[in-house]
Amino acid sequence: MQAVILAGGTGTRLRPLTTRVPKPVVTLVDRPFIAFMLEWLSGHGVDDVILSCGFLADNVRAVLGDGGAYGVEVRYVDEPQPLGTAGALKYAEPLLDERFLVLNGDVLSDIDLTAQIAQHETTGAIATLALIGVEDPSAYGLVRIGEDCAVHEFFEKPADGRAVDELISAGAYVLERSVLDLIPTGRPVSIEREIWPALIGKGLFGYEASGYWLDIGSPERYLQGTFDIIEGQLQTSLAATLGPDHLSVADSAKINGRVAPAALIGPNCELARGAQAGSLVVLGRGVHVAEHTRVERAVLLDGAQIGARCVLRNCVVAARVRVGAHTEISGGAVIGEDAVIGEHNVITHGARISPGVVLGDAAIGF
Repeated sequence: MQAVILAGGTGTRLRPLTTRVPKPVVTLVDRPFIAFMLEWLSGHGVDDVILSCGFLADNVRAVLGDGGAYGVEVRYVDEPQPLGTAGALKYAEPLLDERFLVLNGDVLSDIDLTAQIAQHETTGAIATLALIGVEDPSAYGLVRIGEDCAVHEFFEKPADGRAVDELISAGAYVLERSVLDLIPTGRPVSIEREIWPALIGKGLFGYEASGYWLDIGSPERYLQGTFDIIEGQLQTSLAATLGPDHLSVADSAKINGRVAPAALIGPNCELARGAQAGSLVVLGRGVHVAEHTRVERAVLLDGAQIGARCVLRNCVVAARVRVGAHTEISGGAVIGEDAVIGEHNVITHGARISPGVVLGDAAIGF
């Protein structure tokens, strides 16, 4: 089976994590984010993945290579300019089979693609959209299907309350090659706004999925996805590493403080005397946490160095960041890679510090 992953966006909502790093290979827990997608696809018989890239495409290639490390073959298509979700598919047309999956590149999920493909075959559909219910669908367009699973309507959530059928598109589609004939060339085309409405009543079906689903396009959702993985809410190969107590500490880590599950502590990390990590913490390779610093509900990526008596809570600290003593980073703040944060700073309220920024002592306080 073949799959196309649409990953050409610049990851604007996820900045500063994506300022220098393309979204598909931003580290999630202990691996490039897209590795979780490749594992999911491989588990449903996909062995050929077409990755539609745009922003920093060479960096994606450098990290993923031919996909062999992830159990699939990965081939690349570089958009010459942003072409939209359907335009990117059209551009990849020479590589596509008679039937293929299409995935949005920022979805973390374990929905049953095998069952979706089976329904597609049973109904004789031209296109089958995976649909899923979410607690708050207000940020998404909704989809209404009939008893035969045919798509009847796309609509926005009514302003006065809950809709009758609150199913949204899960960003996973099974398509027949004939769909490509509907996509014009030479301009950006949205599959959601232009192609799906044109297919209503002409072979467009919905598959009502269950399971885990999350769009990780924002720092808040990036953190949520991280926590869900280390707590085992999403089934991944990491479960074996974390074990039933949801705790993994690398053999080479030096732990003189306290670690509470759920947590993943990477190789060559150092947690100094009186420091605390957890619960819901990921420390990447070579992270150093100094004396009496507390880290909880946070991600510290490779090489981050945190000074003494800091508090890091509900935040993301990117690779090689240095944080001075007595600093608080909280409230959804994100620190870009290679930033230097001086002592006695307070960074909170969703603040985003760009890569390489240098803040002196007591430069920010809220």
